[in-house]
Amino acid sequence: MFEHIKNKFPFPKEKWRKFLSSFERMEVPAKTLLLQEGEVSYNAFYIEKGIIRAWYNNDGKDVTFQFFLENTMFSSLESFKKGLPSMVSFETIEPCILYKIKKPEVEAFLEEGYDNPELRTLFMDALFERIFDYMKHFFSFIKDTPQQPYLNLGKAKPEIIKRVPQHYIASYLGVTTVHLSRIKSKILKEKLL
Repeated sequence: MFEHIKNKFPFPKEKWRKFLSSFERMEVPAKTLLLQEGEVSYNAFYIEKGIIRAWYNNDGKDVTFQFFLENTMFSSLESFKKGLPSMVSFETIEPCILYKIKKPEVEAFLEEGYDNPELRTLFMDALFERIFDYMKHFFSFIKDTPQQPYLNLGKAKPEIIKRVPQHYIASYLGVTTVHLSRIKSKILKEKLL
C-alpha cells in the first residue's frame, strides 16, 4: 500500500516498519468531515481508496480548494506544522479507506530523515510539489480562458473529472455549475478533451 512512498524515501526497512506501524486504518463513508476549518490539525492521512476535498467557507458558501486521490498523503500543513487553526476543512467525497498518523510519530520520522541530506531534499521536493500545484491552479485563474483550467484538470487528473460531482469541480474552478456545463459543451464541440 505505501510502496510508492517507500520508493521515494529510501529509509532502512526497520525504520519503515516502525513508521508504518504508527498508522491507524479507517474506513469512512462519503461526506465524512476529517478536519473542520478553524480546528488544529493533529493528524496526517494517507488515502488508500477514495477522494478527499479540501474546502473553505467564503461568506456561507463552501469553496473547493483542492482534491486528493489515492496514494496521497495530506494534512492541513500550516496547522499540522505550527499548531495554527486550519484554514480549510477536509471531507471525503467517496467512501474511503484511510490511514491516520498522529503528529508526534510524523515528527519523529521526519527528524530521523532530516539528518540525511538526500532524504531532506526528497522531503522538500515532495512539499514543494504540492505548493507548485497550488501556484499552477492560481495562475491558471489569472491568465487563462475559463475553459483552460478545466482542460488542465482533465489532462493532469482525469480521475477527478470522472469521479467527483460536478458542483465540487465547478467550485474548484470558481464557476457556477451552469457555467461549467457551458464549458464542457464547448469543449465537446471543439473536441479538446
